[in-house]
Amino acid sequence: MGVGPERGLGATLAKLLAVKGFHVFIAGRTEKKLHVVAESIRKNGGNITAVVADAIHENDVRHLFEKIRSQDAALQIAVYNVDSNIPSPILETDTDTFTRLWQQNCLGAFLFAQASIECMKVNQQGTIFFTGATASLRARPPFTAFASAKAALRALAQGLAREFSPAGIHVVHTIIDGVIDGDRAAQQFPEYYKAKGKDGLLQLQAIAETYWAIHCQHRSAWTHELDLRPYKEPF
Repeated sequence: MGVGPERGLGATLAKLLAVKGFHVFIAGRTEKKLHVVAESIRKNGGNITAVVADAIHENDVRHLFEKIRSQDAALQIAVYNVDSNIPSPILETDTDTFTRLWQQNCLGAFLFAQASIECMKVNQQGTIFFTGATASLRARPPFTAFASAKAALRALAQGLAREFSPAGIHVVHTIIDGVIDGDRAAQQFPEYYKAKGKDGLLQLQAIAETYWAIHCQHRSAWTHELDLRPYKEPF
């Protein structure tokens, strides 16, 4: 959930999992972007289904998981990769903006988690990833509203891990502490993106491979939370 441009984390994860032999479902709000990613995966022999869905709409999430269940196969990995961010000083933040950030970063994750767990609990196995951010741990203006939503996502992930780990479901919260080398950052923050340089950016394939490694962990040594950042990133 949350697949956008082809040079993005959602698309990169989908490509990696398709190479690993999974039938991959990708979901996002923009049909054109999903089509580009899906065609790229199919050209490389992967199995993929693209579903237009808005994470904050319960009916959309329900429709996505109906499609998944129709495959009559076990859901093994679910990734909530929605990361909507709007810079807004608090005195200039209206209720709609604050609410929308919470809906996209937390409410959608709740709906996605419920549906994923319903599928996974049948076989008592599966991994659910929630992609967090630096703001998951600390709030800095003008991103206070965004940080409050990401902190709520982190709390949701913690509660899910404590409730469902004993049932065999691995819940993971990944903190992306830096700028990802993808289309979104390049287009939204071009000067900042350029100033970081190659060594100052998280590489998409490297992040995806870390997600895969965590999915492969033995259940006697599960990771719940980890942070990823470039080696040059100050923290």
